[in-house]
Amino acid sequence: MISLSRALETGDLSLLPSRRDEDWRWSDLRGLIRSVPPQSQDASAHGDGPFTAVCDESMLIINGGSARIHLAEGESKTIALRLVSRAVGTQHHAQVLIDLADGAQLTLLESHEGDGSGYISTTDLDIRLGAGSGLERIVLTAEAADVIAVSQAAVRLAPNARYRQTTLAAGAKRERNETQVVHPGQGASVRLDGAYLLGQGHTDLTSVVTHTGEGGTTSQLTKGAVAGQGRGVFQGRIVVERGADQTDAKMGHHALILDDRAEVDAKPELLIFADDVACAHGNTVGQLDETAIFYARQRGIPLSEARAMLTEAFVGEVIDRIEHEGARDVARAWAMEKLRGLA
Repeated sequence: MISLSRALETGDLSLLPSRRDEDWRWSDLRGLIRSVPPQSQDASAHGDGPFTAVCDESMLIINGGSARIHLAEGESKTIALRLVSRAVGTQHHAQVLIDLADGAQLTLLESHEGDGSGYISTTDLDIRLGAGSGLERIVLTAEAADVIAVSQAAVRLAPNARYRQTTLAAGAKRERNETQVVHPGQGASVRLDGAYLLGQGHTDLTSVVTHTGEGGTTSQLTKGAVAGQGRGVFQGRIVVERGADQTDAKMGHHALILDDRAEVDAKPELLIFADDVACAHGNTVGQLDETAIFYARQRGIPLSEARAMLTEAFVGEVIDRIEHEGARDVARAWAMEKLRGLA
């Protein structure tokens, strides 16, 4: 996993990913970052986060820092993790360790909140799930338009663990949400979803799920809509290693281009080195159904509203898969707000 934070820490900009790095070819950083910005200063946050009303407790990281979330055996919690950037032209790094003991259950409501301009924000998450534990992670990004924000999560599951993730991305000058999962099989399961709604921004949803043992399942669904000069990037790779027989893995990415200037780049991959597996992937990039728009207009619905309704229904399939009811309601409100901006 290439680390932007490492390049900034050492000042060695040659470590920055570029178009020559296959997994970063659509989200080049070396061409954007010419010098290392100073460190962001301490700051305070105002108001509540998007998930404050639907959690048991809230944790706050402002302009970088570290935190640990540990749940004991059998413990169950809903925690809102707010990663707030209040900075101008500086850089900061957050590091979060999430450790679930056997049988623990966590709903993590993670928000990336930008209040500033021109900053670089990096976040590294180390997530470890014990046997029979479960984590549902909902990630909502609301970064400033002219910033670089990179979040990288490394997830390791024990047998019979359940990992559920939904990323809701609104883009930035360069935004990347990367997830790498080591899947042991042995009854463990992964759902890895995403939705992106972009106007002028860039977002990159990249994931790698590596099945190392037999009898594991992965289900992945990402949908997006891009307007203006927005650019959406999806890269999903599922690796089934030798010995990971009876793996059931499915991946789908589907995107709408709402403007002639918009761009979507997608690269779904299956790398299979085992026998007796059920694996499939699908990828489509297209436009809204003109026939559906026509019938909506015939019923007196304005064009912008018809486009928003159809796009909402399109991405709604991802949002409906969120298990936590309160987070699902927040995600629907987020989608409606973003769609009004795209109409």
